[in-house]
Amino acid sequence: MPPYLPLAFAAALLSAATHAQWQPARPVQMIVPNPPGGGPDFIARLLAPRLSEAAKQSVVVDNRSSNNGIVGAEAAARGASDGSTMIIGNSGTHAINAALYRKLPYDPLRDFLPVSEIAAPALVLVAHPSVPARNVRELIALAKKMPGRLNMAIAGATGEIAGNAMMLQAGIDWKNIPYKGGAPATIAILSGESDMTFTNYVAVAKHSETGKLRILGISSARRSPRIPSVPTIAEGGLESYSVEMWYGLFLPAKAPAAMAQSLYRETSRIVGAPDVREKLESTGHTIANSSPAEFSEKVKLEVEKFRKIIVASKMQQD
Repeated sequence: MPPYLPLAFAAALLSAATHAQWQPARPVQMIVPNPPGGGPDFIARLLAPRLSEAAKQSVVVDNRSSNNGIVGAEAAARGASDGSTMIIGNSGTHAINAALYRKLPYDPLRDFLPVSEIAAPALVLVAHPSVPARNVRELIALAKKMPGRLNMAIAGATGEIAGNAMMLQAGIDWKNIPYKGGAPATIAILSGESDMTFTNYVAVAKHSETGKLRILGISSARRSPRIPSVPTIAEGGLESYSVEMWYGLFLPAKAPAAMAQSLYRETSRIVGAPDVREKLESTGHTIANSSPAEFSEKVKLEVEKFRKIIVASKMQQD
């Protein structure tokens, strides 16, 4: 064997390892499949400047709002695999859509490489004070006495699934009333036009403090550190109930796995910074900071969990 081959082989390995690191050679497009001002946009604008410092490249937040984030997710799935394209996906784009749509222009599992779940906002069930129920147990009892007479303001697929999961598990029925966004849905509850809704805690925090809205429960498996006095829906009588909204970072599927690990190390460092943690926790987010392997497993489990609820609720669309 010629003596230069081992050196050449070592150089090739070093080159491959360097390529697999997250060291983008050009500006980075961070796609947000939602409009400015929402939860995914908030996460993106926390990460982008800090990732830009780490990469010594500009990281530009690119909002691609559309129905359930389809346009942005499809663009990210088709993006470059060199680390210059990434997406702040969420439980809608990367779990719910897989079952909600019979024809989806991307595959949430096949077309993406999970990097890390960043955070999960507190999703709360709130009602107008005129609804004679002070907790989940009383709401279920009321719905059984008044089948089909209560109504739920719906502002997105996650909220609809959260409500439908309650109906399926408790054997109750109410009407789902669609609204064009969380703000109109909240206004409908404040005015008494609708009885209740699932929404981010931050959106209704002030209203609950002043008594204009009543928080009945939180949809996650555990209580939120921000509102520890609010019981989970599972504690309210629906054992093992859990529907979470979450936000996470993904690369296109063709990116190297080692690049996802490298990028995860950067996001973990950022999310672990005291000022970032404070911003997340003060806005009602539970910090996840999961590894690529942990996040990948969660996404798979979430796809199947939501699929069962969507099929049972006849929510599928073309």
